[in-house]
Amino acid sequence: MSVSEINLDELLYKASKGNLRSIGKILSYLENPYTMPEGLLEKLAKMAGKAHVIGITGIPGSGKSTLISRLITSLRKRGYRVAVIAIDPSSPISGGALLGDRLRMQEHATDPGVFIRSISSKGLKGGLSLAALTMIEAFDAFGYDKIIIETVGVGQSEVDIMNIANTIVVVTMPGAGDDIQALKAGVMEIGDIYVLNKDDKEDATKTYEYLSFALEKGDIGSSDSSWTPKLIRTSAVMGKGIEDLTQALEDHFNYIKEIGKTKDKLISRRISMIELLAEQFLYEGLKQASKEIDDELRLSAEVGSHIFNTALRLAKKSIDYLPESKKE
Repeated sequence: MSVSEINLDELLYKASKGNLRSIGKILSYLENPYTMPEGLLEKLAKMAGKAHVIGITGIPGSGKSTLISRLITSLRKRGYRVAVIAIDPSSPISGGALLGDRLRMQEHATDPGVFIRSISSKGLKGGLSLAALTMIEAFDAFGYDKIIIETVGVGQSEVDIMNIANTIVVVTMPGAGDDIQALKAGVMEIGDIYVLNKDDKEDATKTYEYLSFALEKGDIGSSDSSWTPKLIRTSAVMGKGIEDLTQALEDHFNYIKEIGKTKDKLISRRISMIELLAEQFLYEGLKQASKEIDDELRLSAEVGSHIFNTALRLAKKSIDYLPESKKE
């Protein structure tokens, strides 16, 4: 789908002034790199670079979506425009996503200062998708002060968020000691702020003491030794501890601005976006090539020998893509 430069500039201008329809149209372009107008990412990048990007991850069932909904309310009271990118796991069959997070945040649907977008992970590695990274650029460019990324789940791949977010929040809950132990090699080592949600539940004090001890020993926490990770107790359902979390986010963002780390994160985010763009196009290209080979094989009566003939033909053809110096 082509968009003239004049129309694109007009669309970007309207989006930067808060026009929700224009913002939505640009986000739709970004969800599929094949429909992306030429020059869109470059124009967005020139407009972006000021937002506080907050990555929120943690143990499944810890109440991240409810916590984010409460956090939005708190940030709006402070006058911030807030964007949320909720990444839902894709179905390996249909490619569709659950998109349940948007439903849990419906109370903000009529607030013009809040934009919530649920997207699928598209099956790519890690907890972040290409669409998520390009949408961060867009929301940043359009003047959203706080951009919250809620990742798919937990695991080693979730450390991808380290390259993207200015502040990383890891959410856990009472009675999750075994889960925390299992996650130490991954997500529990990346947090700038740890949240013990569902603090009204049984074993909350025990889990809090465990986390406090682990942070004190350095068993969990961010690799940034100059920042002391915060541990906040919240009950999103009850509205408890939300202001403490909001202030901790403010404190960390002020800290990284003071030491000049915001630019490093911006560069890291864009490098990750370039890598995912390359991965996306390579993946699609290989998938199409595989389909063509499969079609040829199904038409062949002698599948066994045809595999070798096809492989040999492709190997010979690949030589055409090598530099002249490598063909000798």
